[in-house]
Amino acid sequence: MSDAVVDRVEGGTFQVWRGVLAGASASLVGIGLARFAYTPLLPAIIGAHWFPASTAAYLGAANLGGYLAGALMAGVFARHARAATVLRAMMALATLAFVACAIPLSFAWFFAWRFLSGIAGGALMVLAAPTIIAHVAPSRRGFASGAIFTGIGLGIAASGTIVPLLLRQGLTATWLGLAAVSLLLTVVAWRGWPAQDAPLPPQAAPRRHAKAARPTALRALFAEYALNAAGLVPHMIFLVDFVARGLGKGVNAGAEFWVLYGIGAIAGPLLAGHLADRAGFGPALRVAYLLQAAAVAIPALTSNTALLMVSSVVVGAFTPGIVPLVLGRVNELLAHHPAEQKGAWRTATTSFAILQALAAYGMSFLFANSGGDYRLLFGIGAGALVMALAIDLFAATRGETR
Repeated sequence: MSDAVVDRVEGGTFQVWRGVLAGASASLVGIGLARFAYTPLLPAIIGAHWFPASTAAYLGAANLGGYLAGALMAGVFARHARAATVLRAMMALATLAFVACAIPLSFAWFFAWRFLSGIAGGALMVLAAPTIIAHVAPSRRGFASGAIFTGIGLGIAASGTIVPLLLRQGLTATWLGLAAVSLLLTVVAWRGWPAQDAPLPPQAAPRRHAKAARPTALRALFAEYALNAAGLVPHMIFLVDFVARGLGKGVNAGAEFWVLYGIGAIAGPLLAGHLADRAGFGPALRVAYLLQAAAVAIPALTSNTALLMVSSVVVGAFTPGIVPLVLGRVNELLAHHPAEQKGAWRTATTSFAILQALAAYGMSFLFANSGGDYRLLFGIGAGALVMALAIDLFAATRGETR
């Protein structure tokens, strides 16, 4: 049987398709639901007087802060327990956090559980995909990683569909409904993780100079991924408001653009992974930077509805779609040093989280102090993506010259 389907590991036979399903479930719970489901819940939380508007905004930031902490702590978790154990615990923690948020005892209680859900999401993002990809044939890793991160897109889509339906039953019922979905996905993923972490082949044992492998390209990749995070912020935070209030089209029209964003997010990881399998991760990343820069620039240049729809779908596709490309590129650059791959992916995820948080706060500040200039924000986002492409091309040129 093909090594893309089954891999022999110590302790039994690992079925890769079940691992991919487990990874997709983890990304859906840890990022798709734990982060993105809060966006449509925010108006309901304010409307139900659980928390005032100013306080509720900080609860959104709590998850982002927890995500950064989880990305930083993932390595510590993995050193003290098998990856499968950590992944199961993090999915269980995210599920428990949904249950806890159904009971708004106090701001501190809610903030703590939102922060813990962010820790779970950060750890799942760092550990889930590398744990599975290590057992997948190299020729299929692009598609497999794309399938894993499709969970993020499904969560974005669910935030615009399932959550509004659950809200008809009330806020408490909505949180418990999300907990039920999370619990179901945790059960689905439970036995899908590898029984043992993938062993390193003898010729790939860690060497003292392993961290020196392709330093320019790897450091450039960390910078590019961080800039990509900044480039996504205008659409992630301001797209709906830009359509609804900036263009005067109303809340319903804004919601329709968010649905388009979600549709793109579902297809994005699979399409990006397929492109990487065909063209290679390096060229696929350059295509991704170019398409994103063009799509993010559209709202800064025009109010044409058709072009804005294209912009929503393309940026939605690369919100999760950029993740498998960067993960694959990390593994590609460190192909001869597998022991360094997880650490490098953790660094990439952390750089993404840091600049995304800084960009979110910075653009919110600019928006408030520029009289609500949406086009400025989209222009900055496009500029960040152009910089990412320029850095990648510069690093590639240096590599070819040497």
